[in-house]
Amino acid sequence: MKAGRKERATLGTVAVLVRPVLDLVLGRQWSGGGHLPKDRGFIVCPNHNTEIDPLVVGHYIYNHGHLPHFLAKASLFNIPVVGKILGASRQIPVERSSAGANRSLETARSVMDEGGAVIIYPEGTLTRDPDLWPMRGRTGAARLALQTGAPVVPVAHWGANELLPRYAKKLHLFPRKTARVVAGPPVDLSEFEGLPVTKTVLEAATNKIMDAITELLEGLRNEEAPATRWDPAQRGQSPTGRDFERGALPEDQA
Repeated sequence: MKAGRKERATLGTVAVLVRPVLDLVLGRQWSGGGHLPKDRGFIVCPNHNTEIDPLVVGHYIYNHGHLPHFLAKASLFNIPVVGKILGASRQIPVERSSAGANRSLETARSVMDEGGAVIIYPEGTLTRDPDLWPMRGRTGAARLALQTGAPVVPVAHWGANELLPRYAKKLHLFPRKTARVVAGPPVDLSEFEGLPVTKTVLEAATNKIMDAITELLEGLRNEEAPATRWDPAQRGQSPTGRDFERGALPEDQA
């Protein structure tokens, strides 16, 4: 079953409007597109370090011939115009409740059954790591993968965060920045096949996904990530929201 005409038309219209702007303010260095499956639905798991990286990741996925479907906060669907666009393009609302989360995963499953690409940020929010390395992941992407058998493609990006630093209020347009995006081969989760989907299994699968994303990002940054992944809970940080450290942001991000 293919994507609906309305869905394709909406995403096509958004692409026509957004791509020229992205091309104007961001150079492109893309690689790894061959790892995106051509014959089945799949899950994309990117790192998350700036509010505009969904545009960059969506651009990458769309230009490689796939319709991007993001898991987005349910509150966004209540915003006039924005909500209509999200609904028409078949983005997936995410609610905080357990029942809402289950509905989101079922919708994502149906999108993949039709051959679509579902983009899930496993961190759940912008990374709290002070150096913007991927932090501890949540288990939703792993759960969906283990329940459906869909491949999980790790994606790393770097550069859009220089255009709009995490939680910044203004764009840093000059000099022109370059968004580097790379996809890796699907994460091997075969060791978990046939096992009960327990918390231990989900956390282990999530760690494998986060390891794959981090390794790709190390290559883009030509740096080594910290040996221990940042865990907001152990740092006393709130899991959501801008004011996650109960203080002001660094001056270069204000």
